[in-house]
Amino acid sequence: MGQIADIIKYEGDNSTFIWKHPCEDFNSLTQLIVHESQEAIFMMNGQALDMFGAGRYALETQNIPKLGKILNRTTGDKTPFHCEVYFINKTEQMAIKWGTDSRVQFIEPTYGFPISIGASGEMTLRADDSRKLLLKLVGTENDLSQAKLVQYFRAFLMTKVKSYLAQTIKSQGINIFEIDEKLQELSAKLNEMLRPDFEDYGVALERFFVTTIVKPDGDAQYERFKSLHFRQYADIAEAKLKQQTDIIYAQTEAQKVVIDSQAQATKRAQEGYTYQQERGFDVAQDMAQNEASGQFTNMGIGLGMMAGVGGTMAGVVGGAMNEAFNGTPTTQTKCVKCGASLPNNAKFCLECGEKVVESNTIICPKCGKTVIKGKFCPECGHKFASICPKCGADTKGGKFCLECGEKL
Repeated sequence: MGQIADIIKYEGDNSTFIWKHPCEDFNSLTQLIVHESQEAIFMMNGQALDMFGAGRYALETQNIPKLGKILNRTTGDKTPFHCEVYFINKTEQMAIKWGTDSRVQFIEPTYGFPISIGASGEMTLRADDSRKLLLKLVGTENDLSQAKLVQYFRAFLMTKVKSYLAQTIKSQGINIFEIDEKLQELSAKLNEMLRPDFEDYGVALERFFVTTIVKPDGDAQYERFKSLHFRQYADIAEAKLKQQTDIIYAQTEAQKVVIDSQAQATKRAQEGYTYQQERGFDVAQDMAQNEASGQFTNMGIGLGMMAGVGGTMAGVVGGAMNEAFNGTPTTQTKCVKCGASLPNNAKFCLECGEKVVESNTIICPKCGKTVIKGKFCPECGHKFASICPKCGADTKGGKFCLECGEKL
């Protein structure tokens, strides 16, 4: 019989899963103390009889029901049988490191080339089924430390992790060059796949983290595909940058057009002419530069269209047109209303818009010269068929004057 102990309680550290109290073969007066994060299993003759949760217990017959069926009270409260107490630490054991002992071989799912990688990380374990853990892993030993548990699991852990890692990368289609972005997702999937394997031993795999993937940097084939992969993203980034630059350039050009238009409108307002007058000047200037006067007749353009262009600009246009037709500046007459100088063939005053009612000249339809009204052209001798009584223009035998519209 061993030493009789008054109190049995846990005296191990927090990195231990199972710890056996050194006191054995105690009597029924012994006190058992179990903390909140623990469970205690009472063993007799190698059998796990009862389990105790948090609390204080007197190890008497009524607190150990199965013991009552075995003990013979004829020994005076001292058991003739071998008794032991094992404490199971139920706290989560964190930061337990793991790592593959060799490279994981698989076919990269995106580019389809063979590759080998290593992996490492941490996990968190907790004793879940105390009886199963004690019977399967501890046996007759005095404790089960964190280091011992990892050593027990090492072989199966390496086999399972490598197999599951390759399966997950393939099934999820994880690109090896983007795998660091998927570590959280990869960790959750491996945790789900490994959990049943730990549960078989009464251990709960609370968390499983893949923190590092070791890639074959320096391998020629790996580097070639790596360059190809990142070149794709560089081309996409370059195309996006060019597109953004083109958009900014287009917006800048549009803003410049708006600014130029606003500046031109301000200039027109300050100088006292409108956009329509400016366009009329542009058309007239183009016409004046063309030496072939017959083209204006074919286009149905006469000097009368210039009457709508007012102000100083109109005078410039009228002069340019006369120079284009006659080769030399025309003799001008005076407006009867404002006294402004007018071309001889003007129908309206370019300054005030007054209609020129009286005129002593006529344009010869044959030679195109401006001549004094009469029956014959003094330049070419052309006989005027009839003369408009109102404006003196050649009516060419019509019922209405082609110049002023007078009915004949």
